[in-house]
Amino acid sequence: MEKLLPRFLDYVTTDTQSDPYSKSTPSTEKQWNLAKKLVMELHQIGLQEVSIDENAYIMATLPSNVDKKVPTIGFISHMDTSPDFSGKNVKPQIIENYDGNDIVLNKSKNIVLSPDYFEDLLQYKGQTLITTDGTTLLGADDKAGIAEIVTAMEYLVQHPEIKHGKIRIAFTPDEEIGRGAHKFDVKKFGADWAYTMDGSQIGELEYENFNAAKANLTFTGKSVHPGYAKNKMVNAIGIANEFLSLLPSREVPEHTTGMEGFFHVHKIKGEIEKAEIELIIRDHDAIHFEARKELLRDVVDKLNQKYGDYTSLVIEDQYRNMREKVEPVFHIVEIAEEAMESLGIEPIIKPIRGGTDGSQLSFMGLPCPNIFAGGHNFHGKYEYIPLESMQKAVEVIVKICELTASQIK
Repeated sequence: MEKLLPRFLDYVTTDTQSDPYSKSTPSTEKQWNLAKKLVMELHQIGLQEVSIDENAYIMATLPSNVDKKVPTIGFISHMDTSPDFSGKNVKPQIIENYDGNDIVLNKSKNIVLSPDYFEDLLQYKGQTLITTDGTTLLGADDKAGIAEIVTAMEYLVQHPEIKHGKIRIAFTPDEEIGRGAHKFDVKKFGADWAYTMDGSQIGELEYENFNAAKANLTFTGKSVHPGYAKNKMVNAIGIANEFLSLLPSREVPEHTTGMEGFFHVHKIKGEIEKAEIELIIRDHDAIHFEARKELLRDVVDKLNQKYGDYTSLVIEDQYRNMREKVEPVFHIVEIAEEAMESLGIEPIIKPIRGGTDGSQLSFMGLPCPNIFAGGHNFHGKYEYIPLESMQKAVEVIVKICELTASQIK
């Protein structure tokens, strides 16, 4: 455990931000820097079958130390950080024995991490927090997961008295841009099931996520001198604005929670002759999800009937709710739940308001619930993680390995 914190700090100070506009895998060359470092480290701690492919997918094995047939299980995390906020020159700060008051992340820029706004901080009074310096994200999503998996494997290597079956681990690129599982070789991985270590606060255990799609809209127009534009100009920006006005105003991320779905417009650009909108569609319920896509098509049809065929829509499905693939093998969730409870951790079982590599992997034949890595406020300057939560995540991984072996007669 003593290597957990320095290992994590080493990982987060390696910039691995992914790029949604890149066509390569990994999407950024700098992800190779961490990938190569991890391959060396996995050899050093004593894992076997360490491999890295041409797309920077890393896999390794901890061999079984029992003389009976035990399911092969896996643990997976991603190397990249979100393109939403800078991951360059991360300068983590360590706050020991947190006192429950405001944390000044950056005095010169007046950036403060306050429990008045982020009330979850108060859960961690007396603990050690790792924060940003207010100018970058931290990268606990998901370098905490990587550090926890590596530390757990090292612990098992050093403690052969803990009995376990064959354990496979994997680290992937480009999860933050929805491609983490696209080139994952499930057959090569060879696990019966796996867990992504990519959740947030301690106790999270998730086997349900959004159904997800993205939509790209293009609005074309006709530019005419504004002084003589009556019945001649078609302003693409105006049509785009009308499109937005026809969406449900309260069904957006900032007004939804729990099982509520949403539309999220995240990019707009435009001129008179051309405007573009990018948005995402999210819903846990498959029927409601399809209804959301149909609503967009109906709105576009209405605009085209009103103005002419000036609006086009392309919808692309991204991932599906893994619940339907996990429920038939629900014992894999129960093992994780038992592991947490045996360690004094209260499981928080809830749907993910987002996606995970596990959702795609589940539909590729590898059932894959998601377990907490411990961080909070991902993808921004207020990101932080309690060291104690990371330590508990390591213990959960070890316990899952142990329970899986002990439950097989």
